[in-house]
Amino acid sequence: MTLGAIRRGPRAFFGYKVRQDRPKCLDDPELGTHGYVRLKSSGLRFHYVAAGERGKPLMLCLHGFPECWYSWRHQLKEFRNSYRVVAPDLRGYATYYVDIATENGGFSLAEGNVSHLTNDVQELIEALGYSSCTLVAHDWGGIIAWLFAVDHPDLVDKLIVMNAPHPGTFMKYMRTHFSQFRRSWYVFFYQLPWLPENMVKAFDFQLIYGAFKGKGMGCKRRDAVTEEDLEAFKYTFARPGVNISAAINYYRAMLKQPPRSYKGTKVTCPTLMIWGDQDAALEVGLTEGTDKFVPDFTLKMVPGASHWVQQDQPEVVNGIMRDWLKA
Repeated sequence: MTLGAIRRGPRAFFGYKVRQDRPKCLDDPELGTHGYVRLKSSGLRFHYVAAGERGKPLMLCLHGFPECWYSWRHQLKEFRNSYRVVAPDLRGYATYYVDIATENGGFSLAEGNVSHLTNDVQELIEALGYSSCTLVAHDWGGIIAWLFAVDHPDLVDKLIVMNAPHPGTFMKYMRTHFSQFRRSWYVFFYQLPWLPENMVKAFDFQLIYGAFKGKGMGCKRRDAVTEEDLEAFKYTFARPGVNISAAINYYRAMLKQPPRSYKGTKVTCPTLMIWGDQDAALEVGLTEGTDKFVPDFTLKMVPGASHWVQQDQPEVVNGIMRDWLKA
């Protein structure tokens, strides 16, 4: 938040617009069709968008924060001819739920265990009618994907992770690089009660604008995220009845029950890491040492791309994915 914004006063700070109407881009038929599955163990109903014919190999795409399924719009269109591409809203995110109060799968601290999130992925694959998938993930989705690939190697044919370090390298790097510890300030800020929720909503979700369009963290290609795209992400958090805590609780769960040590544990499937080298939150050095955990490992840097690499440089990212998947 800028000092000028803060000077606007408490009314402006706490003011935000509740989004009643869904942005048209979320209903773009070129992106695929909308569907729902109900998971057996939790009973939660998950929304997803799918492109490509049923029966083709499954490509399952997991988004990050503060995003939703829509962050995979470029990949849904690109890979639909070869895969059944499915991009779900993760637990606690709600772009299409009919009854938010009972069906958005809120992620409370009482159930704040990261294993809930990996269990969701396992049941999603099964509910979609598949026995395995190519798992594609970014940011928080990447954290879930790393853990899932370790715990369920039989369900992951290939793994593609974007700007999300392996948990083993992240913990080690944080201990030895204060610069990354400083960049990760938001992880600790999100441990506070109620204040993070209000900061996300402040000045009509200025945090979301700054994340995607800001000078430091935002996409480096100016037209990568349009105003309508921003509204899609704001809508995820500004629908009537949405509990923003559900998304922030991912960070609280991470420190409440940090991922176990992954020393000596291998990701056995072929793995591609795609990394935007202008990520303001995660240093490039976090990619080093990943091959110790992943024997079949490929790293591809995307020069000039931000943390939001698949949105910032979609053609480059899609080309890297396509070439690697064909190899």
